[in-house]
Formats: sequence, C-alpha cells, structure tokens
Amino acid sequence: MTAVQAPVGVAPVARRQDPAGRRDGVGARRTVAGLAGAWLAFVVAHRLLSGRWWLWLAPELIPPLAFVAVPGLLLVLAVVAGRFRARVALLAVAGLLLGGDLAGLNPAVLRTAPPAPPDALHLVSWNTTVWNATDDADVFYGSLTARHADIYLLQEYKPDDDPARRDADLARLGREFSGYQVVLRGELVTVTRFPVVAVVALPADPPAGSDWRTDYWEVKSLRTDLLVRGRIVSVYNTHLLVPLDLSSPLRELFYQRRHEFFQRREAQYRALAADLDRNPNPVLVAGDLNTSPAMADLRRLTDRLNDAGRASGSAYPTSWMIGGRRWWRLDWTFVSADWTVHRYRLRDARGMSDHRVQDVVLSLGGAR
Repeated sequence: MTAVQAPVGVAPVARRQDPAGRRDGVGARRTVAGLAGAWLAFVVAHRLLSGRWWLWLAPELIPPLAFVAVPGLLLVLAVVAGRFRARVALLAVAGLLLGGDLAGLNPAVLRTAPPAPPDALHLVSWNTTVWNATDDADVFYGSLTARHADIYLLQEYKPDDDPARRDADLARLGREFSGYQVVLRGELVTVTRFPVVAVVALPADPPAGSDWRTDYWEVKSLRTDLLVRGRIVSVYNTHLLVPLDLSSPLRELFYQRRHEFFQRREAQYRALAADLDRNPNPVLVAGDLNTSPAMADLRRLTDRLNDAGRASGSAYPTSWMIGGRRWWRLDWTFVSADWTVHRYRLRDARGMSDHRVQDVVLSLGGAR
C-alpha cells in the first residue's frame, strides 16, 4: 500500500502552548512587581514614621543592610520580569535612592585618616553588659587597663542596690586606675586622666505611674567637663533605653511597654540634644545608643555632630554581637567639628559583652 505524503511546502502543525504555564509565568512576574511596589511603600512609610510613631518601633528594627540588599535583589529579578521589567527596575532604584543611606555603610571607607599627633587623646567606650557580674574580675579589669586609654566611658554598671559592692567597686577602680578620676552616676562610669571641672547628669524621669526603677533609669547620659590641653571639653557617656521588650504581642503589656519605651527614648534623646545645643564646648558623645543606622532617632546626633566611625576603615562597621556573629551597629561615637578623628576601631570584647569595644584616637583642632 502506498503511503500518503504531506503536500510539499505545508508547515508542520505547531504545538499549542500550555495556557496554565503561561498564566503561572505572568503571575510570578506580577508578584515580583508587587513586591517591588510593597518595598518602596515600606521605605516611604519608614521615612515618615520612624522616630515619630510608637507602633513603628518594631518595623524599624529591620536589619539595616536590607535597605540595599532588597532593592539589589529586585534589580536582579527585574531581568526575568518580562513586560514588568522596567516597572520593577524603576521601583527598585527608587527604593535604593530613598533608603540606601539607612543601610549603615561607611561612605568614607576608602578615605585615609590623618596621622595622630603626639598629644592625641585615646578614648575607650564600652557597654560592659552588667559590668563583671558573670566575668572573672581580674580578666575584666585587666582588659580595660591594657588599653591604656586617657578616657574610659563604661555603661551598664549595676551594683544591684548594694552599697558595699558599690564601695568595693570604686575602691577597685581607684587601685586599677591610679592617677585617674572616677565619676559614677547610675549605670554610667567615666574614668579619666584629665581634671574634671564639672559633672552634669541628664535625667529621663519615668512617666507618671511607671514601675521603672529610678535608681538605674534616672541618668542615661552623663556629661563630664574635662580640662584637656588647656581647653574645657564635654564628654557624654551615654546608654539609651532599648526600643522595646520581648513580651508577647498577644498581651496588652506588650503595647503598653512599647508606648512607654518610645516615650522614654524620646525624653532621653531630647535631653541629650537640648544639652548639646546649649553647650559651647568641644563635645564628644559615645556609648550604646541602642539605635541602628536605620532608625531616625540617630538624626538627633548626625544633624549636630560628626560620626567618628567614618575613620573605621570598614565598609560596614558593626558593634552588636549575638551568638558570636556581628549584626549591626548600636554603639556610636560622635564629635563636634573641633575634633579630628585619627582612628576608630571596634575591638573584640573577649566574650565579656555582646557589645564590641569602641577604641578611638582623636585630637583637638578640627578635621584636617
């Protein structure tokens, strides 16, 4: 039997595309476009609400690097977004431009700090995490004295309302730091080689009806005026309240505490900023601010002072550690234009704290 052949010139029948597959592809691309729009909306909301609305305390704890990582990922996804490519790319670039400065990246990473003169000042600032309550006392004090700093700003001293322990700690500080002066208020300890000419404790009183212990919370910034190289300078030892506690969001206490934390942080920042504005001296602010680069509260200081961390040589300085991993920066040093920062390093605390040690070398005379 003779086989029937298809007519010459007739194209083979094309295979029909799977409508379900096409719909899935379009749906995925729409999802990418929706995510890009949602991210931009989040960045806009963060700009408007951070530091202004107490319920935004939780969203503003987002890892700072997300402000460059998320738009970067969206730009990659834009390549496969089909007809939504331009929209995704535009939204991603807008999110990056609007939020990139919140990531905590150091814009001066390639800049070389000027060499320190012989009379440069050496500063150490450290959140000790409940002093030496769980550490060997000799190792704890040895780690401090080995740094041979001119000024130590130490946070989280907690004597637990024990006058005998407080007296013993002051005596130990006097022995370890012979020739220094020690100023202690609340949880803040300032140890300095330079003469102390004035001390100002900046209070942040608990709201009415609060159950906060005022002996610990009454002073969150300790200003010490020092005579340095013939000039009076003001050094602020600071430890601001954490943004929120870790109670369950299903309980009313969670929202009550969140609102209270917001009020107290606002009071602490306001007291510090007001004192800076009326202070004619060269100023230096250092400590644990419990404020990430992504939080708008930081503008209270960046609008007034210079970040010493720009001299760190690190593209992404980090000071807070959990589980041995560095997360982001909560500890800061800010200086007025009277100072030149020659070195800024974040040193390992050898397991004695979840905060790294700020180690700074600077001199009077302004940026050179």
